[in-house]
Amino acid sequence: MHMQLLNTDRVVIFDLTDFGPSNISLPNGKCRNNPKDLTLKIDCTAHSVEYDVASNSVRPLNVFTNVWCSSGAAMPDGSLVETGGFNDGDRNARVFKPCSDNSCDWQEFNTVLTEKRWYASNHILPDGRQIIIGGRGQFTYEFYPKRTGADASYNLPFLLQTNDPRIENNLYPFVFLNVDGNLFIFANNRAILFDYVKGAVVKTYPTIPGGDPRSYPSSGSAVLLPLRNLQGGGSNITAEVLVCGGAPKGSFTSANNGKFVGALNTCGRIQITDPNPQWVMETMPLARVMGDMVLLPNGNVLIINGASEGTAGWDLGRNPVLSPVIYRPNNPVGSRFEAQLSSSIPRMYHSTAVLLRDGRVLVSGSNPHAYYNFTGVLFPTDLTMEAFSPDYLDPRLARSSRKNKQKPDNSDDGFTTFTTHSFSMNQRLLLLTNGNGIRADVTPLGRSNYQVRVMTPGSSILAPPGYYLLFVIYREVPSQGIWVQIK
Repeated sequence: MHMQLLNTDRVVIFDLTDFGPSNISLPNGKCRNNPKDLTLKIDCTAHSVEYDVASNSVRPLNVFTNVWCSSGAAMPDGSLVETGGFNDGDRNARVFKPCSDNSCDWQEFNTVLTEKRWYASNHILPDGRQIIIGGRGQFTYEFYPKRTGADASYNLPFLLQTNDPRIENNLYPFVFLNVDGNLFIFANNRAILFDYVKGAVVKTYPTIPGGDPRSYPSSGSAVLLPLRNLQGGGSNITAEVLVCGGAPKGSFTSANNGKFVGALNTCGRIQITDPNPQWVMETMPLARVMGDMVLLPNGNVLIINGASEGTAGWDLGRNPVLSPVIYRPNNPVGSRFEAQLSSSIPRMYHSTAVLLRDGRVLVSGSNPHAYYNFTGVLFPTDLTMEAFSPDYLDPRLARSSRKNKQKPDNSDDGFTTFTTHSFSMNQRLLLLTNGNGIRADVTPLGRSNYQVRVMTPGSSILAPPGYYLLFVIYREVPSQGIWVQIK
Protein backbone atom coordinates (compact mmCIF):
# COMPACT_ATOMS: atom_id res chain seq x y z
CA MET A 1 0.00 0.00 0.00
CA HIS A 2 2.91 2.38 0.73
CA MET A 3 6.54 2.39 -0.46
CA GLN A 4 9.57 4.66 -0.01
CA LEU A 5 13.07 4.14 -1.43
CA LEU A 6 15.75 5.09 1.10
CA ASN A 7 19.31 6.28 0.49
CA THR A 8 20.53 2.83 1.60
CA ASP A 9 18.98 1.27 -1.55
CA ARG A 10 16.37 -0.34 0.64
CA VAL A 11 12.64 0.15 0.28
CA VAL A 12 10.36 0.54 3.28
CA ILE A 13 6.99 -1.08 2.56
CA PHE A 14 3.94 -1.11 4.79
CA ASP A 15 0.27 -1.99 4.75
CA LEU A 16 -2.30 -1.40 7.49
CA THR A 17 -2.34 -3.12 10.87
CA ASP A 18 -5.95 -4.26 11.27
CA PHE A 19 -6.23 -6.81 8.44
CA GLY A 20 -5.38 -9.62 10.83
CA PRO A 21 -2.10 -11.56 10.77
CA SER A 22 0.28 -11.25 7.83
CA ASN A 23 2.49 -14.01 6.44
CA ILE A 24 5.69 -12.62 8.02
CA SER A 25 6.44 -13.09 11.71
CA LEU A 26 8.01 -10.41 13.85
CA PRO A 27 11.55 -11.40 14.91
CA ASN A 28 12.63 -12.90 18.22
CA GLY A 29 9.13 -13.79 19.33
CA LYS A 30 7.97 -10.17 19.43
CA CYS A 31 4.27 -9.41 19.44
CA ARG A 32 2.28 -6.20 19.13
CA ASN A 33 -0.12 -5.85 22.04
CA ASN A 34 -2.52 -3.09 21.07
CA PRO A 35 -5.92 -3.02 22.79
CA LYS A 36 -7.10 -0.41 20.27
CA ASP A 37 -6.56 -2.63 17.23
CA LEU A 38 -9.88 -3.34 15.54
CA THR A 39 -9.08 -6.90 14.40
CA LEU A 40 -6.23 -8.56 16.31
CA LYS A 41 -5.17 -7.02 19.61
CA ILE A 42 -2.20 -9.35 20.08
CA ASP A 43 -0.43 -9.71 16.76
CA CYS A 44 2.94 -11.41 16.30
CA THR A 45 3.21 -10.66 12.58
CA ALA A 46 4.74 -7.78 10.64
CA HIS A 47 2.79 -5.16 8.72
CA SER A 48 5.88 -3.38 7.49
CA VAL A 49 9.12 -4.65 5.97
CA GLU A 50 12.40 -3.30 4.71
CA TYR A 51 13.20 -4.69 1.26
CA ASP A 52 16.89 -4.99 0.36
CA VAL A 53 17.10 -4.57 -3.41
CA ALA A 54 20.61 -6.03 -3.72
CA SER A 55 19.89 -9.26 -1.86
CA ASN A 56 16.21 -9.49 -2.84
CA SER A 57 15.28 -10.09 0.78
CA VAL A 58 12.93 -8.59 3.34
CA ARG A 59 13.38 -7.77 7.01
CA PRO A 60 10.24 -7.51 9.20
CA LEU A 61 9.60 -4.19 10.92
CA ASN A 62 7.32 -3.37 13.83
CA VAL A 63 4.80 -0.60 13.27
CA PHE A 64 2.45 -0.22 16.23
CA THR A 65 -0.57 1.94 15.35
CA ASN A 66 -2.62 1.83 12.18
CA VAL A 67 -0.86 3.36 9.16
CA TRP A 68 -3.74 2.67 6.77
CA CYS A 69 -3.85 5.25 3.95
CA SER A 70 -1.23 7.47 5.54
CA SER A 71 1.28 9.83 3.94
CA GLY A 72 4.89 10.88 4.35
CA ALA A 73 8.19 12.20 3.01
CA ALA A 74 11.92 11.64 3.34
CA MET A 75 13.49 14.30 5.55
CA PRO A 76 16.79 16.13 4.86
CA ASP A 77 18.77 13.56 6.90
CA GLY A 78 17.27 10.66 4.92
CA SER A 79 14.80 9.58 7.61
CA LEU A 80 11.33 8.64 6.48
CA VAL A 81 8.69 10.57 8.42
CA GLU A 82 5.23 9.09 7.95
CA THR A 83 2.11 10.77 9.30
CA GLY A 84 -1.47 9.92 10.06
CA GLY A 85 -3.46 6.81 9.28
CA PHE A 86 -6.63 5.39 10.78
CA ASN A 87 -8.13 4.78 14.21
CA ASP A 88 -5.37 4.89 16.85
CA GLY A 89 -2.83 6.14 14.31
CA ASP A 90 -4.63 9.06 12.72
CA ARG A 91 -2.77 11.78 14.70
CA ASN A 92 0.55 9.98 15.07
CA ALA A 93 3.87 10.38 13.33
CA ARG A 94 6.40 7.61 12.81
CA VAL A 95 10.07 7.87 11.93
CA PHE A 96 12.29 5.30 10.24
CA LYS A 97 15.98 6.22 10.27
CA PRO A 98 17.95 4.18 7.71
CA CYS A 99 20.79 1.99 8.95
CA SER A 100 23.21 -0.54 7.50
CA ASP A 101 23.28 -3.04 10.37
CA ASN A 102 19.58 -4.04 10.41
CA SER A 103 19.07 -2.46 13.83
CA CYS A 104 16.67 0.29 12.76
CA ASP A 105 12.92 0.10 13.21
CA TRP A 106 9.92 2.38 13.38
CA GLN A 107 9.78 4.98 16.17
CA GLU A 108 6.29 6.17 17.06
CA PHE A 109 5.25 9.61 18.31
CA ASN A 110 1.73 9.73 19.68
CA THR A 111 -0.81 12.49 19.06
CA VAL A 112 1.66 14.97 17.59
CA LEU A 113 -0.61 16.06 14.74
CA THR A 114 -3.21 18.74 15.29
CA GLU A 115 -5.86 17.00 13.18
CA LYS A 116 -6.65 13.46 12.11
CA ARG A 117 -4.87 12.82 8.81
CA TRP A 118 -6.26 9.98 6.71
CA TYR A 119 -5.79 10.13 2.89
CA ALA A 120 -3.72 13.31 3.18
CA SER A 121 -0.75 14.42 1.03
CA ASN A 122 2.65 15.55 2.29
CA HIS A 123 5.33 17.66 0.65
CA ILE A 124 8.84 18.49 1.80
CA LEU A 125 9.41 22.27 2.07
CA PRO A 126 12.54 24.37 1.43
CA ASP A 127 13.14 24.68 5.18
CA GLY A 128 13.07 20.90 5.68
CA ARG A 129 9.62 20.64 7.26
CA GLN A 130 6.70 18.75 5.76
CA ILE A 131 3.36 20.30 4.98
CA ILE A 132 0.42 17.91 5.43
CA ILE A 133 -2.62 18.80 3.35
CA GLY A 134 -6.17 17.53 3.69
CA GLY A 135 -7.39 14.07 4.54
CA ARG A 136 -10.84 12.62 5.02
CA GLY A 137 -13.08 15.25 6.61
CA GLN A 138 -10.15 17.65 7.01
CA PHE A 139 -10.19 20.85 4.97
CA THR A 140 -7.01 22.10 6.57
CA TYR A 141 -3.24 21.83 6.47
CA GLU A 142 -0.50 21.71 9.10
CA PHE A 143 3.26 21.37 9.38
CA TYR A 144 5.53 18.72 10.87
CA PRO A 145 7.81 18.84 12.80
CA LYS A 146 6.05 21.54 14.79
CA ARG A 147 7.65 24.92 15.36
CA THR A 148 6.70 27.78 17.64
CA GLY A 149 4.21 29.95 15.80
CA ALA A 150 3.38 27.22 13.29
CA ASP A 151 2.01 24.46 15.49
CA ALA A 152 -1.69 24.68 14.62
CA SER A 153 -3.82 23.59 11.68
CA TYR A 154 -4.98 26.15 9.16
CA ASN A 155 -8.11 26.29 7.04
CA LEU A 156 -7.86 25.66 3.30
CA PRO A 157 -11.31 26.42 1.82
CA PHE A 158 -10.25 24.99 -1.54
CA LEU A 159 -10.48 21.50 -0.05
CA LEU A 160 -14.07 22.08 1.03
CA GLN A 161 -14.92 23.54 -2.38
CA THR A 162 -13.59 20.45 -4.15
CA ASN A 163 -15.34 17.94 -1.89
CA ASP A 164 -18.14 16.01 -3.61
CA PRO A 165 -20.69 15.10 -0.90
CA ARG A 166 -20.64 11.38 0.04
CA ILE A 167 -17.98 10.72 -2.64
CA GLU A 168 -15.19 13.22 -1.88
CA ASN A 169 -13.01 13.02 -5.04
CA ASN A 170 -10.46 15.33 -3.40
CA LEU A 171 -8.43 12.97 -1.21
CA TYR A 172 -4.69 12.51 -1.68
CA PRO A 173 -4.52 15.85 -3.53
CA PHE A 174 -1.67 16.25 -6.02
CA VAL A 175 0.81 18.69 -4.45
CA PHE A 176 3.97 20.10 -6.06
CA LEU A 177 6.42 22.78 -4.95
CA ASN A 178 6.44 25.38 -7.72
CA VAL A 179 9.63 27.19 -8.77
CA ASP A 180 8.38 30.41 -7.11
CA GLY A 181 8.12 28.72 -3.70
CA ASN A 182 4.34 28.37 -3.72
CA LEU A 183 2.46 25.07 -3.80
CA PHE A 184 0.46 23.82 -6.77
CA ILE A 185 -2.46 21.88 -5.27
CA PHE A 186 -4.80 19.87 -7.51
CA ALA A 187 -7.94 18.28 -6.07
CA ASN A 188 -10.95 16.80 -7.85
CA ASN A 189 -10.85 18.58 -11.24
CA ARG A 190 -9.08 21.88 -10.57
CA ALA A 191 -6.08 23.47 -8.94
CA ILE A 192 -4.75 26.51 -7.10
CA LEU A 193 -1.34 28.03 -6.48
CA PHE A 194 -1.06 28.44 -2.73
CA ASP A 195 1.24 30.62 -0.64
CA TYR A 196 1.52 28.46 2.47
CA VAL A 197 3.53 31.14 4.31
CA LYS A 198 0.77 33.74 4.07
CA GLY A 199 -2.08 31.25 3.83
CA ALA A 200 -3.30 32.84 0.61
CA VAL A 201 -4.38 31.60 -2.81
CA VAL A 202 -2.09 33.22 -5.38
CA LYS A 203 -3.74 31.87 -8.50
CA THR A 204 -6.76 29.80 -9.46
CA TYR A 205 -6.24 27.56 -12.47
CA PRO A 206 -8.95 26.63 -14.99
CA THR A 207 -10.96 23.48 -14.40
CA ILE A 208 -9.49 20.59 -16.36
CA PRO A 209 -11.49 20.24 -19.63
CA GLY A 210 -14.39 17.83 -19.29
CA GLY A 211 -14.64 18.51 -15.58
CA ASP A 212 -14.22 14.88 -14.55
CA PRO A 213 -12.55 14.15 -11.20
CA ARG A 214 -8.95 12.93 -11.06
CA SER A 215 -8.45 12.61 -7.28
CA TYR A 216 -9.24 9.70 -4.96
CA PRO A 217 -11.47 7.71 -5.27
CA SER A 218 -11.64 8.67 -8.97
CA SER A 219 -7.91 8.15 -8.82
CA GLY A 220 -5.82 9.47 -11.66
CA SER A 221 -2.18 10.30 -11.12
CA ALA A 222 0.10 13.30 -11.65
CA VAL A 223 3.72 14.39 -11.97
CA LEU A 224 5.64 17.64 -12.06
CA LEU A 225 7.51 17.31 -15.36
CA PRO A 226 11.33 17.64 -15.29
CA LEU A 227 12.60 21.13 -14.46
CA ARG A 228 15.12 22.65 -16.89
CA ASN A 229 17.17 25.84 -17.26
CA LEU A 230 17.80 25.96 -13.53
CA GLN A 231 20.77 28.33 -13.65
CA GLY A 232 18.62 31.46 -14.02
CA GLY A 233 16.55 30.94 -10.89
CA GLY A 234 12.83 30.41 -10.51
CA SER A 235 11.72 33.38 -12.63
CA ASN A 236 13.18 31.86 -15.82
CA ILE A 237 11.98 28.28 -15.34
CA THR A 238 8.90 26.79 -16.93
CA ALA A 239 7.13 24.33 -14.65
CA GLU A 240 4.56 21.94 -16.07
CA VAL A 241 2.22 19.44 -14.42
CA LEU A 242 0.81 16.37 -16.14
CA VAL A 243 -2.39 14.75 -14.80
CA CYS A 244 -3.44 11.44 -16.36
CA GLY A 245 -6.39 9.09 -16.06
CA GLY A 246 -9.10 8.96 -13.45
CA ALA A 247 -12.79 8.13 -13.52
CA PRO A 248 -15.78 10.02 -14.96
CA LYS A 249 -18.26 11.77 -12.71
CA GLY A 250 -20.56 9.33 -10.97
CA SER A 251 -18.22 6.34 -11.35
CA PHE A 252 -17.88 5.75 -7.62
CA THR A 253 -21.65 5.62 -7.08
CA SER A 254 -22.11 3.43 -10.16
CA ALA A 255 -19.42 0.98 -9.05
CA ASN A 256 -21.03 0.64 -5.64
CA ASN A 257 -24.22 -0.30 -7.48
CA GLY A 258 -22.47 -2.94 -9.59
CA LYS A 259 -21.98 -0.90 -12.78
CA PHE A 260 -18.36 -0.26 -13.68
CA VAL A 261 -17.88 2.79 -15.87
CA GLY A 262 -14.94 3.02 -18.26
CA ALA A 263 -11.96 4.99 -16.95
CA LEU A 264 -10.72 8.23 -18.47
CA ASN A 265 -8.24 7.99 -21.35
CA THR A 266 -7.05 11.60 -21.24
CA CYS A 267 -4.15 13.52 -19.75
CA GLY A 268 -4.12 17.23 -19.02
CA ARG A 269 -0.86 19.18 -19.23
CA ILE A 270 -0.53 22.72 -17.94
CA GLN A 271 2.28 25.27 -17.58
CA ILE A 272 1.71 26.30 -13.99
CA THR A 273 4.16 29.23 -14.32
CA ASP A 274 2.36 30.76 -17.32
CA PRO A 275 0.61 34.10 -16.68
CA ASN A 276 -2.45 32.73 -18.47
CA PRO A 277 -2.23 28.96 -17.93
CA GLN A 278 -4.44 26.65 -19.97
CA TRP A 279 -4.82 22.90 -20.01
CA VAL A 280 -3.68 21.02 -23.12
CA MET A 281 -5.43 17.68 -23.41
CA GLU A 282 -3.89 14.51 -24.82
CA THR A 283 -5.26 11.01 -25.37
CA MET A 284 -3.57 7.94 -23.87
CA PRO A 285 -3.51 4.66 -25.81
CA LEU A 286 -5.21 2.99 -22.82
CA ALA A 287 -7.83 4.31 -20.40
CA ARG A 288 -6.67 3.98 -16.79
CA VAL A 289 -7.81 4.57 -13.22
CA MET A 290 -5.61 3.83 -10.16
CA GLY A 291 -2.47 4.10 -12.29
CA ASP A 292 0.95 5.17 -11.00
CA MET A 293 3.16 7.75 -12.74
CA VAL A 294 6.93 7.49 -12.26
CA LEU A 295 9.53 9.96 -13.54
CA LEU A 296 12.33 8.02 -15.22
CA PRO A 297 15.95 9.26 -15.13
CA ASN A 298 15.86 10.28 -18.80
CA GLY A 299 12.89 12.57 -18.24
CA ASN A 300 10.22 10.29 -19.63
CA VAL A 301 7.19 9.26 -17.58
CA LEU A 302 6.11 5.71 -16.89
CA ILE A 303 2.36 5.12 -16.47
CA ILE A 304 1.74 1.70 -14.92
CA ASN A 305 -0.77 -0.35 -12.86
CA GLY A 306 -4.50 0.22 -12.51
CA ALA A 307 -7.79 -0.70 -14.17
CA SER A 308 -9.82 0.40 -17.16
CA GLU A 309 -13.18 0.35 -15.37
CA GLY A 310 -14.50 1.43 -11.98
CA THR A 311 -12.76 3.44 -9.27
CA ALA A 312 -10.53 3.09 -6.24
CA GLY A 313 -12.14 1.44 -3.22
CA TRP A 314 -12.92 -2.04 -1.98
CA ASP A 315 -13.64 -4.26 -5.01
CA LEU A 316 -14.66 -1.30 -7.15
CA GLY A 317 -12.24 -1.80 -10.06
CA ARG A 318 -12.54 -4.07 -13.09
CA ASN A 319 -10.54 -5.03 -16.18
CA PRO A 320 -6.89 -4.56 -15.15
CA VAL A 321 -4.60 -2.59 -17.44
CA LEU A 322 -1.59 -4.87 -17.85
CA SER A 323 0.34 -2.76 -20.36
CA PRO A 324 2.50 0.10 -19.07
CA VAL A 325 2.83 3.23 -21.18
CA ILE A 326 5.81 5.55 -21.67
CA TYR A 327 5.10 9.27 -22.10
CA ARG A 328 7.85 11.31 -23.78
CA PRO A 329 7.15 14.94 -22.83
CA ASN A 330 9.57 16.44 -25.38
CA ASN A 331 8.04 14.70 -28.40
CA PRO A 332 5.46 16.49 -30.55
CA VAL A 333 1.83 16.17 -29.49
CA GLY A 334 0.44 12.99 -30.98
CA SER A 335 3.68 11.02 -30.69
CA ARG A 336 4.32 11.10 -26.94
CA PHE A 337 2.75 7.83 -25.81
CA GLU A 338 4.10 4.33 -26.41
CA ALA A 339 2.59 1.15 -25.00
CA GLN A 340 5.04 -1.34 -23.47
CA LEU A 341 5.08 -5.11 -23.05
CA SER A 342 2.38 -6.38 -20.71
CA SER A 343 2.74 -7.89 -17.28
CA SER A 344 0.71 -10.96 -16.37
CA ILE A 345 -0.11 -9.71 -12.87
CA PRO A 346 -3.10 -7.40 -12.25
CA ARG A 347 -2.08 -4.44 -10.12
CA MET A 348 -5.36 -3.03 -8.90
CA TYR A 349 -6.27 -1.02 -5.80
CA HIS A 350 -3.42 -0.61 -3.30
CA SER A 351 -0.61 -1.29 -5.76
CA THR A 352 2.50 0.88 -5.95
CA ALA A 353 5.56 1.64 -8.10
CA VAL A 354 8.87 3.32 -7.25
CA LEU A 355 12.10 4.05 -9.17
CA LEU A 356 15.24 2.18 -8.07
CA ARG A 357 18.85 3.35 -8.29
CA ASP A 358 19.61 0.96 -11.16
CA GLY A 359 16.89 2.53 -13.31
CA ARG A 360 14.33 -0.24 -12.89
CA VAL A 361 10.91 0.43 -11.41
CA LEU A 362 9.81 -1.73 -8.49
CA VAL A 363 6.13 -2.68 -8.76
CA SER A 364 4.29 -4.32 -5.90
CA GLY A 365 1.00 -4.96 -4.19
CA SER A 366 -2.66 -5.14 -5.13
CA ASN A 367 -5.35 -5.76 -2.57
CA PRO A 368 -8.85 -4.52 -3.39
CA HIS A 369 -10.35 -6.35 -0.41
CA ALA A 370 -11.10 -5.25 3.14
CA TYR A 371 -8.91 -8.12 4.42
CA TYR A 372 -6.26 -10.42 2.99
CA ASN A 373 -8.10 -12.62 0.53
CA PHE A 374 -6.03 -15.01 -1.58
CA THR A 375 -8.65 -17.33 -3.09
CA GLY A 376 -12.17 -17.32 -4.45
CA VAL A 377 -12.22 -13.68 -5.49
CA LEU A 378 -11.87 -11.86 -8.80
CA PHE A 379 -8.57 -10.19 -7.91
CA PRO A 380 -6.83 -12.01 -5.03
CA THR A 381 -4.54 -10.19 -2.64
CA ASP A 382 -1.14 -10.11 -4.34
CA LEU A 383 2.03 -9.82 -2.26
CA THR A 384 4.50 -10.31 -5.11
CA MET A 385 7.06 -7.80 -6.34
CA GLU A 386 8.30 -7.40 -9.88
CA ALA A 387 10.50 -4.93 -11.75
CA PHE A 388 9.66 -3.01 -14.90
CA SER A 389 12.77 -2.50 -17.02
CA PRO A 390 12.52 0.51 -19.36
CA ASP A 391 13.99 0.14 -22.85
CA TYR A 392 17.13 2.03 -21.80
CA LEU A 393 18.15 -1.11 -19.88
CA ASP A 394 18.40 -3.13 -23.10
CA PRO A 395 21.90 -4.74 -22.88
CA ARG A 396 22.51 -3.90 -26.54
CA LEU A 397 22.57 -0.20 -25.65
CA ALA A 398 25.28 -0.76 -23.04
CA ARG A 399 27.41 -2.77 -25.49
CA SER A 400 26.99 -0.12 -28.18
CA SER A 401 28.05 2.63 -25.77
CA ARG A 402 31.22 0.77 -24.77
CA LYS A 403 32.10 -0.11 -28.36
CA ASN A 404 31.80 3.45 -29.63
CA LYS A 405 33.29 5.03 -26.49
CA GLN A 406 30.39 7.42 -26.29
CA LYS A 407 30.62 10.13 -23.69
CA PRO A 408 27.72 11.37 -21.52
CA ASP A 409 25.95 14.54 -22.49
CA ASN A 410 23.77 15.37 -19.52
CA SER A 411 22.95 14.61 -15.91
CA ASP A 412 19.94 14.96 -13.67
CA ASP A 413 18.91 14.79 -10.05
CA GLY A 414 15.78 13.07 -8.74
CA PHE A 415 14.21 13.34 -5.27
CA THR A 416 12.98 10.04 -3.87
CA THR A 417 9.28 9.61 -3.32
CA PHE A 418 6.65 8.34 -0.89
CA THR A 419 4.22 6.36 -3.02
CA THR A 420 0.67 5.36 -2.22
CA HIS A 421 -2.77 5.40 -3.84
CA SER A 422 -1.59 6.40 -7.34
CA PHE A 423 0.47 9.38 -6.21
CA SER A 424 4.22 9.66 -5.67
CA MET A 425 4.62 12.49 -3.19
CA ASN A 426 7.73 14.71 -3.52
CA GLN A 427 8.67 13.29 -6.91
CA ARG A 428 10.99 15.80 -8.58
CA LEU A 429 13.48 15.65 -11.46
CA LEU A 430 16.04 18.41 -12.10
CA LEU A 431 17.99 18.56 -15.37
CA LEU A 432 21.50 19.74 -14.51
CA THR A 433 23.79 21.59 -16.93
CA ASN A 434 27.14 23.39 -16.79
CA GLY A 435 25.53 26.58 -15.54
CA ASN A 436 25.15 28.18 -18.96
CA GLY A 437 22.00 26.31 -19.83
CA ILE A 438 23.73 23.86 -22.18
CA ARG A 439 24.64 20.28 -21.43
CA ALA A 440 27.19 19.15 -18.89
CA ASP A 441 30.93 19.83 -19.16
CA VAL A 442 32.48 16.47 -20.00
CA THR A 443 36.25 15.85 -19.85
CA PRO A 444 37.72 12.54 -21.14
CA LEU A 445 39.94 10.81 -18.59
CA GLY A 446 40.94 7.86 -20.77
CA ARG A 447 39.68 4.26 -21.12
CA SER A 448 36.06 5.33 -21.51
CA ASN A 449 36.13 7.31 -18.26
CA TYR A 450 34.86 10.85 -18.11
CA GLN A 451 34.60 13.66 -15.62
CA VAL A 452 31.24 15.41 -15.67
CA ARG A 453 30.82 18.90 -14.25
CA VAL A 454 27.38 20.31 -13.59
CA MET A 455 25.89 23.15 -11.58
CA THR A 456 23.44 22.21 -8.86
CA PRO A 457 20.53 24.54 -8.08
CA GLY A 458 21.44 27.24 -5.59
CA SER A 459 17.94 27.46 -4.20
CA SER A 460 16.18 25.12 -1.77
CA ILE A 461 12.97 26.07 -3.55
CA LEU A 462 14.22 24.32 -6.68
CA ALA A 463 15.93 21.52 -4.76
CA PRO A 464 14.54 21.05 -1.22
CA PRO A 465 17.07 19.53 1.20
CA GLY A 466 17.43 15.79 1.21
CA TYR A 467 18.85 12.81 -0.65
CA TYR A 468 18.68 12.69 -4.43
CA LEU A 469 19.63 10.14 -7.05
CA LEU A 470 22.14 11.58 -9.55
CA PHE A 471 22.17 10.04 -13.03
CA VAL A 472 24.37 10.73 -16.05
CA ILE A 473 22.45 10.56 -19.33
CA TYR A 474 23.61 9.80 -22.86
CA ARG A 475 20.99 9.87 -25.61
CA GLU A 476 18.25 9.08 -23.09
CA VAL A 477 20.21 6.16 -21.59
CA PRO A 478 21.00 6.75 -17.90
CA SER A 479 23.87 5.48 -15.83
CA GLN A 480 23.18 3.83 -12.53
CA GLY A 481 22.35 6.50 -9.99
CA ILE A 482 24.51 7.62 -7.11
CA TRP A 483 23.19 9.12 -3.90
CA VAL A 484 23.92 12.77 -3.21
CA GLN A 485 22.72 14.84 -0.29
CA ILE A 486 21.66 18.45 -0.78
CA LYS A 487 21.66 20.39 2.47
